[in-house]
Amino acid sequence: MDNTEVLERAQKWQHPPFDEETRKLVTQLIENDPKELIESFCCDLEFGTGGLRGIMGVGTNRMNTYTVGMATQGLCNYLKKNFPNLPEIRAAIAYDSRNNSTRFAEVAAQVLSANGIKVYLFNKLRPTPELSFAIRTLHCQCGLVITASHNPKEYNGYKVYWEDGGQIVPPHDKAIINEVKAITDIGMVNFKGNEKFITLIGNEIDEIYLNTLASMSLSPEFIKKFSDIPIVYTPIHGTGVNLVPNALAKFGFRNVITVEEQCIADGNFPTVTSPNPEERSAMKMALDKARATNAELVLATDPDSDRVGVGIRIPKGEYVLLNGNQAASVLIYYILRKWHEHNQITGNEFVVKTIVTTDLIAAIAHGFGVDCYEVLTGFKYIAEKIRELEGVKTFIAGGEESYGYLYGDFVRDKDAVISCAMFAEVAAWAKSQDRTIYDILREIYQTYGLYKEHLVSLTRKGIDGLAEIKSMMEAFRSNPPKTIGGSKVGAILDYQNQTAIDTHTGKEKQLHLPKSDVLQFITADGTKVSVRPSGTEPKIKFYVGVRDSLNKGEDIDTAILRLDQKIESIINELNIK
Repeated sequence: MDNTEVLERAQKWQHPPFDEETRKLVTQLIENDPKELIESFCCDLEFGTGGLRGIMGVGTNRMNTYTVGMATQGLCNYLKKNFPNLPEIRAAIAYDSRNNSTRFAEVAAQVLSANGIKVYLFNKLRPTPELSFAIRTLHCQCGLVITASHNPKEYNGYKVYWEDGGQIVPPHDKAIINEVKAITDIGMVNFKGNEKFITLIGNEIDEIYLNTLASMSLSPEFIKKFSDIPIVYTPIHGTGVNLVPNALAKFGFRNVITVEEQCIADGNFPTVTSPNPEERSAMKMALDKARATNAELVLATDPDSDRVGVGIRIPKGEYVLLNGNQAASVLIYYILRKWHEHNQITGNEFVVKTIVTTDLIAAIAHGFGVDCYEVLTGFKYIAEKIRELEGVKTFIAGGEESYGYLYGDFVRDKDAVISCAMFAEVAAWAKSQDRTIYDILREIYQTYGLYKEHLVSLTRKGIDGLAEIKSMMEAFRSNPPKTIGGSKVGAILDYQNQTAIDTHTGKEKQLHLPKSDVLQFITADGTKVSVRPSGTEPKIKFYVGVRDSLNKGEDIDTAILRLDQKIESIINELNIK
């Protein structure tokens, strides 16, 4: 789109029905900031396979009440087509602590109700997993959560869920996208809400949700014995502020120490650079509090409380942060071990992980006689697998390397609330053996082998950044590495083309997962490098995974250091720093 077209699009926003503040801000862009004008009006904010996510501001390429309204009208149109015979179509809406989240949730509720759809709107901020739970509990046909998850404060988003409580997947995702694209003018949106179709919900759903979580406990006897272990928790200014401490209390933990400065819900996230528990800086205050209180465990949730960061105490009293692969492995190992001890494993159970998540989870699952399925990156595919096998096999747990975990199937998205409670339970179970989570992780390595992973994310913002990311993916496709870390690449998996190539024989097989812009290179020694653009951030991500067994007489720390050095060598070799 050339600059003239951009200006014409912007000028339409200088007149009604756009509100006065919007018109004023657009005029300021036209007169003073041509670069931002182009970024704001160069295109329509894409309604992707999960919904909307973008920088907040005026314009067709920004998150604002108008883009939210247009997306919701398209959703309404699809709901009516998909459920023509239902006497009442229902939708649930939740929102996080981000700036404008409350407003965007209200706009969505107004548009849904204006279209005759029954809306259950949470009365204040709530975690994303509780929205999934509410959809199922209230027998809704869809749900919305206003959040940009762990993105920086400038962002907000709009995620769509279906009647099973999982994020939308084919065929609904593409069909909803088409309906949203058909809303080409703001005049096509019915903003005149009908209050009789809107019901506020709150504590009653919280109580059902928390009681359901507590019923999943696997070691209540150890929690009772070690209920006073000190646990530091921070919601990083997000929705976990009430539910996570309440969930820990429901499980029986009595010594939860919160980071008070970060218990204030604030979309500016004033105490962190980014509200992402994957980043060590976001957990600094919690780690400082842990040192001051000699805590056993550190937990941090992102703004919508679907991801959790975990810190554990190691010998000599210092703390280390588990990465998402390590945390998922510990959690799933504990759950499977307890299921085994309780004689609950019959051979008809399964766990799920994503293709970029550690293969250690598969090794653990197989060790307990449990199937492990792999799905594309994104927890919605884990939810899809649960739905696919519902009534056929029993889902136990799932995990992804990006700090998302799920135990049980009453929620169909990653759930940091139950995950926090379960990590605390693992700590109590370990303490009953005079051990720590650190010791449990080492036991896993000794039993199943050493697996070590590292993620490199390269940020490339704006229109130029998107083009650069696309160019990088094309370069890896056209000129794939022949060796990685001194080991020959034996297989190239291209999920965009849905092919797996054996580089030794040249034979090609079809991949039976949906198309996705992901490349994987697997070497003879088991090293795996995955490359993909992020679906939610302006980033390209490189996942480097290596594995090995302990040499005779070698201690774990030395072996881990050896794998860390190998990862660093691969990063340098591929020039992805």
